[in-house]
Amino acid sequence: MSLLEERLYRDQKEIRNKVADQAQAVEEAVSNAIHSLQTGNHKLAYSTILKDFPINRTMREIDRMCHKFIAVHLPSGTYLRLISSIIRINIELERMGDYAVVIAREGVRISSPPTGVLGRELDRMTVDTMTMVRESIKAFNDQNAELARSTKHLSDNIEYNMDAVYAEIMENTQLQDVKDSLALFVVFTQLKRVVDQAKNICEDTIFSVTGKQKKPKVYNVLFIDEDNSLMSQLAEAIARKNHPACGNFTSAGRTPATEINPALAEFLAERVGGLEGARPKALSELTQLELTGQHVVVSLQGDVSSYIEDIPFHTSALEWDLGPSPESMGTQDMEALYRNLALQIKDLMDLMCGEEV
Repeated sequence: MSLLEERLYRDQKEIRNKVADQAQAVEEAVSNAIHSLQTGNHKLAYSTILKDFPINRTMREIDRMCHKFIAVHLPSGTYLRLISSIIRINIELERMGDYAVVIAREGVRISSPPTGVLGRELDRMTVDTMTMVRESIKAFNDQNAELARSTKHLSDNIEYNMDAVYAEIMENTQLQDVKDSLALFVVFTQLKRVVDQAKNICEDTIFSVTGKQKKPKVYNVLFIDEDNSLMSQLAEAIARKNHPACGNFTSAGRTPATEINPALAEFLAERVGGLEGARPKALSELTQLELTGQHVVVSLQGDVSSYIEDIPFHTSALEWDLGPSPESMGTQDMEALYRNLALQIKDLMDLMCGEEV
């Protein structure tokens, strides 16, 4: 190994060691913040808050070390991917430290540690969160892409359980006042953000090891109307045809018709190859998990709230009210409806995925 190679190896190892120390400090901060909330330990909470100052200083130091490494070594290949990943992970760790501070501050403000259902939910989410934090950090320190892949999927259950947690906070009669409700809402939200950053660390690790970029996100979109025989079926067909890489699309109706409108079936046969096997679907056929997993729900007839009383916390509701569904439509009418929906769907998908999609 040449002198330059030895220096390059030594410098990158120094940076990785610094990141490992930072990760340990952040993991401890998150753990202590949650523990201070669960036990009502205000001393631990304030200690956690103050220890965020050295975390911030270390973040700036790592940033300087990375840019110096680039300037001195002009890295390429594996070393460039590693430093690029560290720059992102450095920010993600600092954000985790900030989330720990917020949790600690809310723990000081709350009247008493949560008990009952919320206490159990906090315990469960704490275990899940800390598991993700530890495993994501271990995956990066070991440059283990397989561990990173398996760890990032742990976030899926946390995502789907958040709506139930928020609903319980709003309905729980054990909370003494609005201040406690808001504090717990903030705490659970910060824990979810910690999980998001841990997932990002997994993605950065995979890139560092394999060079593979994070896959573009695919969005779940649900189109709804009264009977799912024409407009919502047309919207689903347009979205599937024009934006296959950007979304998972489905449609449903409040009271489904017995069959798809024959005029629509004939029209789409010329456009997208027909609707073989398609049938009107009732909104009630969707499971709670499927409904919670929707990023966007689009009503084509009336208010979304008239179909879904409690819109999931992470779901955006849109209303493109196209009026009553006509019993019969001519070719020109169907064409006009097609163009109208195609434009609105394109605007929506461009907004979420970018115009290059």
